[in-house]
This record gives sequence, C-alpha cells and structure tokens, in this order.
Amino acid sequence: MLSLDLPKWYDLHTHFRQGPSMAAYIKAHLEMGCAGVIAMPNTKPPVSLISGPGNERAWSIEHYMEMVRQAGGDAFQCLIVPLYLTKDTSPSLIDEGSASGLLRACKYYPPHGTTNSEHGVPMSKWIGSAVFKRLEETETVLCIHGEQHGLPGESYLGSKTSAEAQFYREFMPRLLDAHPDLRIVCEHVTSKEAVAFVQSAGERVAATVTPQHLLYTLGHLIQGLRYHLYCLPIVKFEEDRLALREAVTAKGQRQFFAGTDSAPHTSKATECGCAAGCYVGGCAPQLYAMAFEASGVDLASDTGRGAFQRFLCDNGPSFYGLQTRDERFLLERAPGKSRILETEEGRIVPLPVGMDLALSWRISI
Repeated sequence: MLSLDLPKWYDLHTHFRQGPSMAAYIKAHLEMGCAGVIAMPNTKPPVSLISGPGNERAWSIEHYMEMVRQAGGDAFQCLIVPLYLTKDTSPSLIDEGSASGLLRACKYYPPHGTTNSEHGVPMSKWIGSAVFKRLEETETVLCIHGEQHGLPGESYLGSKTSAEAQFYREFMPRLLDAHPDLRIVCEHVTSKEAVAFVQSAGERVAATVTPQHLLYTLGHLIQGLRYHLYCLPIVKFEEDRLALREAVTAKGQRQFFAGTDSAPHTSKATECGCAAGCYVGGCAPQLYAMAFEASGVDLASDTGRGAFQRFLCDNGPSFYGLQTRDERFLLERAPGKSRILETEEGRIVPLPVGMDLALSWRISI
C-alpha cells in the first residue's frame, strides 16, 4: 500500500464561521493533519477591527481569534485571521494592527460577491489608496477574492469570459503597477487567466487552489444540479481545470499552495438561491491527492511526492513565513470515508458525500 509521510500542513484559506458548531469544524481540520489555518473574516458581524471586544457591527481580530481558540483552535500551531477591508478601514488601523502583531493579512471581498461580502468595497476604490500603501510598507499580505462585481449574467460567466477573468485582466495589472511591493495571495483561483497572471507576476504574488477546482468543471455542477459543488468562484471549464492542474503540479513551482475555502452550510438550497461553498473538513488532503493523480502525477515516484508536498505542505508556509512542523501525518492509498457532520446547528454534508465521490486515500495521524 502506497503511503505518503508528510509534515503537517496549513490550510491557508478556510471558514469556521461563528456559533456552537465552530468546535466541530475545527476538530475536523485537526483530524486531517492541519497544523494551522487562515480563518476568514466574513463572519456576522465582519472581523473589521484589530483589538477589543468588538460590537454588534464589527468584531476584532483579537476577539475572533479568542473565539476560535476557545472552540479548540488553541491546538493549531498558527492561527491567522485577516482584517476584512471595509469603508471604515484606515491607514491608522493598519498601523495599529501591524504594531500589535495581530495583523498578518487583510481580505478583499467584491461587494455582494460571495457569502457575507456586503461590506466589501470595489477594488477601484483601493488601487492607489493610502490603505494599500500602508499594506506595502508593513509587509501585510493582501488576500484577494478576485472577481468583478455587478456584472450582467452574460459577462459574469460565459465561454470566453467570467467575473474572475475580467478582474484579472482589468484590475490586477493596475494593482501591481500602483503597488509593486504589495504581497498578494490570489485566493481560490479558478480560471486560466488568473493562473497566467500569478505565473507572470513574480515572487511577491501567490495563489491558493481548492480541491474542487482541481477535480471538477462546470459540467459536473450542471449535470444533475449537484448543488454541493456550488461555490464562489464557481467551477469553470476544462481548459481552466487543465491550467490549474498544470500550475500546481509544475516542477519546482513555488507560487501555488493549498487553501481549501472549506465552507460549512447546514442548508445548501435556500429560498433565495443556493448557498455558496463546499465543505471539505476532514478530507482535503485526500481530495488533493486524488486531484494530483487525476492530473497524471505518480505519487509513488520521488518527483510526484515532491510536487505534492510542495503544494500541500511547503509553499504556503514559505510565503507567509510560517514554521514547518516536525509532527507528521500519513496519507495512505486505501479506501477512505467521508462522514456527514452532525452539529448543534444542523447537518453539514461534505463535498465527497454530496458528489457521491468515493475517497481513494485515507489519513492516519
């Protein structure tokens, strides 16, 4: 039986939400060999302050980190909570966060572009701003949900364009021109245009990639309306999946790394549409291994193992300046199980169950 002995890894884009189910989400991450996380700030209310208890309109990084720790997140070696960029974000707030050590990253959301993103400010307002200049000067990472907002349906997703492709064509070059020293993570990239931008942008720009965008295309979502696969940015076309697969498996690549965007929802189908986000707690390394094999990588070879470890375990900590772990975990090629998560707030159906996907790898901690 093939097994991969790997250092514990960092999920550099995940969602723990808020409320009594947080402990179950955190436990599932720890059970899949996760040493640390970036817990995204699109909570209710948003994490848009640095310190203090927060209020009904905004929580602070300090407050939300304590919530995560009390729910079991104190077992993580590293916990990063980005600052949600809103109309109230100021250069002095960035200075406060940098001086305190609490601020490691900021998160850009396109207005109304994804779950709890109504507090976002258009990218056109940020380019050249004093806030982004302070991010450059303090070496704070800018995490970007890279989609253009407010587009008509035919421009939002088509065979020749998408909200993501348009954002990377029109805004990202302008952003780099105005802020050449900004450290950027292009979150959950899905398109060939985003991949090409990252590859051409230099070592200060990197990207996270989710399991679902490596495994699936739009056809898998539409065929039978498999709403457990519905996430934002939405899965794209075969040429986009191919670009992602080639990028993450490329020899010696250092710019692409694991960020699952795992997003728990007790109800995917709602009265006003479908909740965006795939839940992969407990099974992300297995899905990544399956995606690498689907890309033609021989994980039994030294080259294949090296490519997989770079993506899952090495590149992300290197970009963020995090320590690698001495603790390790095993991925074994053997049938694995993905279980429905029963929480106080309801049932969370993980992506493999929602897609009737049999896991071909299992984890041993």
